[in-house]
Amino acid sequence: MKEGKVISSVLATVAVGMISIALTLESNNYLGNEDMLATNINEVNIKDMSTSASRIIKDTDNKKTEKDNDVKEAKMEIAPASVTVPPRVEVYEKMTMEELANKLNRSLSNELAGKGMLIAKKCIELGVDPYVATAIMLHETGCSQGACSHIARTCHNFGGQKGSGCGAYQAYPSVDAGITGMITNLHRNFYSRGLNTIETIGPRYAESPVWATRINGYVSRLRAA
Repeated sequence: MKEGKVISSVLATVAVGMISIALTLESNNYLGNEDMLATNINEVNIKDMSTSASRIIKDTDNKKTEKDNDVKEAKMEIAPASVTVPPRVEVYEKMTMEELANKLNRSLSNELAGKGMLIAKKCIELGVDPYVATAIMLHETGCSQGACSHIARTCHNFGGQKGSGCGAYQAYPSVDAGITGMITNLHRNFYSRGLNTIETIGPRYAESPVWATRINGYVSRLRAA
């Protein structure tokens, strides 16, 4: 708006000057030397005023262009980047699947080392307490006290399940299959039948009267790891 007013003012001044010159020329029928000099001066002034007006318009346009460019650059600089943050999904005791797996891994060694994610996923999938399943595996195999038991090392049986292929015990083709089989057995024969606590699982799972006490001890160690 300010630039427009400046341009209008300059053009108006030029127009007034030209009208004044025209009136002067009309009132005089002849021009002497002095009049010729004045006319030349007026012509120079008109040319100068016209040139000045053109410069002002050009400078105004340049400033306007620079201002527009500055605005565009500023808008580009402050435009926020689009960032998508994945939601936090807690699966057990306010832990994500990865956090739970890492916690279990801190207590796993030998054949069970690094299997925290497999245990966590399978337990959450079947609705089995991951601490209880891991505690039973640690107790039945002895893996947390040094070398794992013979059936754990040679038959990949991590829960002491009875069956065939490994004497009186169930044999599995791999460590992952043995872990998955143990958790599946715990779900099928205990959790799905309402036996979902260590105290209710104990009498059916083992003959030892202190079995439940020992499993609870392992659970406490897992939770504190």
